[in-house]
Amino acid sequence: MRLGWMVSGALALVVGALLYAQVYGVPPLVLELAARINPAAAAPAPPPRPPVPVAVTTVRVEDVPIYLSGIGTVQAYNTVAVKSRIDGQITQILFTEGQDVKAGDPLAIIDPRSLEAQLQQQEALRQKDQATLQSAFLDLQRSESLVTREFATRQTVDQQRATVAQLKAQLLNDEAQIQFAKTQLSYTRVNAPISGRVGIRQIDAGNFVRAMDANPIAVITQLQPISVVFTLSATSVAQANLSLGSVKVPVVALAVDDTTVLDRGTIELIDNQVDQATGTIKLKASFPNEALKLWPGNFLNGRLTVDMKKEGLTVPSAAVRHGPRGDFAWVVRPDMTVEAKTVTVGQVFGGRTLVERGLAKTDRVVIEGWFRLENGAKVEITRTAPATPGQGQPPAARS
Repeated sequence: MRLGWMVSGALALVVGALLYAQVYGVPPLVLELAARINPAAAAPAPPPRPPVPVAVTTVRVEDVPIYLSGIGTVQAYNTVAVKSRIDGQITQILFTEGQDVKAGDPLAIIDPRSLEAQLQQQEALRQKDQATLQSAFLDLQRSESLVTREFATRQTVDQQRATVAQLKAQLLNDEAQIQFAKTQLSYTRVNAPISGRVGIRQIDAGNFVRAMDANPIAVITQLQPISVVFTLSATSVAQANLSLGSVKVPVVALAVDDTTVLDRGTIELIDNQVDQATGTIKLKASFPNEALKLWPGNFLNGRLTVDMKKEGLTVPSAAVRHGPRGDFAWVVRPDMTVEAKTVTVGQVFGGRTLVERGLAKTDRVVIEGWFRLENGAKVEITRTAPATPGQGQPPAARS
């Protein structure tokens, strides 16, 4: 009797559960118990992930320039403050501000009248001393003739010889005074000591100038050629095997955008001491500056080519990723899966990066679409960028 009731109750529970499931679905508790008993049967397998669309390119083999970069300051090759070397009034200004002048071109005229008078005085004094010397020489000849006949004493002849010698010395002094007067007179014409460009005029015509004045008449700066002083890390300079002193290393001057080439020149000097505060060293370069794009006082970027890496492996810089364990690149395998390879990078130039270690010549690297990648992920190549071999060069000059 009791067994019958138990069977009837169980059947009622089963029927009620079936009806509940049809109306409200499978209870969560039943699903949880089923998952614990057989997880594979309870949770359906997830669908396979679709391939990740990526763009790839092949590693390029090319010659890569190895260079150092630094900031430089443009300095005039020569700078001269033009001053008067005598005292006097400026009567003429013969240049215009901003004018290009050659060495020896007249810049100003100082009143020469007083110095011309002094020169004439010295020339007149020389003529007087020449006449006196001529008279003394004749007297000496007469005395020498008389002394042979004992009509004059030897003392008289010696004194006359001394007088002639004194007058000759006086004549030499007159010549020196005349040369000094001519030199002073030449200073009334202020000429350009170097070729260059004249700056703002500091003194106008009509002013009285002195040789000891602090203010110059004008300042001339030599712009062709022109100098640039670069500041680089002393460690980098040492690693590039550059020695202190005179050197010849090609250098490119770039604008602040690090792309526009302003001029090409040569490093001529590496300073003989390192700045202890910054650990940097100065390098002086010379540029022809034919286009006059370099102006004293401007800042620019410099690129020194110190070596050439033959047949280096390069990839677009976008292919090199940065992670917590260092730099890496996504490489596409033949089975269309990807692998993250650790790489050691070197020179970066023109949007490309030199890879020292980690990649092979035939590797295909991902340059777009790496955000959803993981090791072993399937990929679909949507674009293949060309990898034409060639010689690696910095960005082309842009005017």
